[in-house]
Amino acid sequence: MIRHHRLARDPAAGTATPATVSVIIPTFNGAQYIAETMASVLDQTRDDLELIVVDDGSTDRTREIVAGYGPPVRLVTQPNAGVSTARNRGIREARGAFICLLDQDDYWFPDKLERQLQAMAAHPQCGVVYSSFFPWQPDAAGIFPTPGSYDPSRYPDDIDPEYSGWIYHQLLIDCWMLTSTAMFRQDVFERCGSFDETLPYSEDWALWLVMSRTYPFVKLNRPSTLYRQHPRQGNRTLRRIDYRTRLLAAAVRQWGLCSRDGRCLDARTFARQLAAYHAEFAFHHLRAGNRATAARSLVRAWVCHPSKMKYLAQCAAGLLGWRPNW
Repeated sequence: MIRHHRLARDPAAGTATPATVSVIIPTFNGAQYIAETMASVLDQTRDDLELIVVDDGSTDRTREIVAGYGPPVRLVTQPNAGVSTARNRGIREARGAFICLLDQDDYWFPDKLERQLQAMAAHPQCGVVYSSFFPWQPDAAGIFPTPGSYDPSRYPDDIDPEYSGWIYHQLLIDCWMLTSTAMFRQDVFERCGSFDETLPYSEDWALWLVMSRTYPFVKLNRPSTLYRQHPRQGNRTLRRIDYRTRLLAAAVRQWGLCSRDGRCLDARTFARQLAAYHAEFAFHHLRAGNRATAARSLVRAWVCHPSKMKYLAQCAAGLLGWRPNW
């Protein structure tokens, strides 16, 4: 049954309270999960929000499902142009002082917005508040556990100091911030720009790096989100270009290895991490039989980490037909 939620109203004025938070869900053929994802937003302990669903040219029942909701849900439609374009459209439509992005198949615990707004108030200098998350894994039959089977309260309700503050140097190792967990001040996008619509992958990581040069972040230890795992996820798609290593190498050329507070990533650590990413990209292509692409990436891995001769041995083996078994 579709539930119709409305914005909180001011009893004196009799008008809808302006949205404090704009929640943006980009979706493409998301009918399988979109209702559950939307319900997790509409069931938040804060109701001073607007929910903007940007349909990116779906051909299934997604638009019909979303259109069945009343305020605070708004359906925005566009021809298929990709997730970055859909997110950017939602950001332009947003009216809230804070912006949250939620993928079409993820899920929020009910106090997600409440706790992040409290953190924003406690840390007015920060631009972004994000959190830990639970990987949401299906069972052998493909059934996902109910959200109620997870207990975020078992985790400390505090801040992770290692991944808070000026975290640019940490983001050179990995994309620690899951998009669906984050809350942004609205002016962060005005100052740092939006998602690069030319990037089919790592577009979020690219923007977080820019933001981390401009604003301190706050990470909450308690998980706020279920991150659904399934075969159609973008990070499981085999790509011709290794966008991840390009992105990180370009960031270091532009900004170096240090955050604004002086915390730095060791150059050797960065080089070895870049090598590992080159090798991981190569292994995926070896499994697909793309020997030349894999060989080039394994050579790049060895250039980054020349003492690890294993990369050259794997390159030679790959050219002879070897495929990793993972």
